[in-house]
Amino acid sequence: MSYLNKMYGQNSNNLQPQHNKNPNRVTGGLKAQGVDKFTMVAEDGSNQEIPTLAYVRSLEEQVKKQRAALDVLERKLARQDTSIQQLSNAIVKRF
Repeated sequence: MSYLNKMYGQNSNNLQPQHNKNPNRVTGGLKAQGVDKFTMVAEDGSNQEIPTLAYVRSLEEQVKKQRAALDVLERKLARQDTSIQQLSNAIVKRF
């Protein structure tokens, strides 16, 4: 398949949106655009700032990504702890 056929052909696979965006950049972009919250005025004249749904979702995505990274690090730490324990047991047995 030629380059032009791939790019402009009917069977183009590039039509699907990409979901591997960095959640930190998404949240920062929402804050920079000023769409991270909106202000509601109550009947008594007080203002309440309420976060938008897109902003809350981006924060949830950040938390999910951080939890996944933390799980990986905890597993690595557990492996290192068991390796250290095995090595210390082997040293004790030799002496």
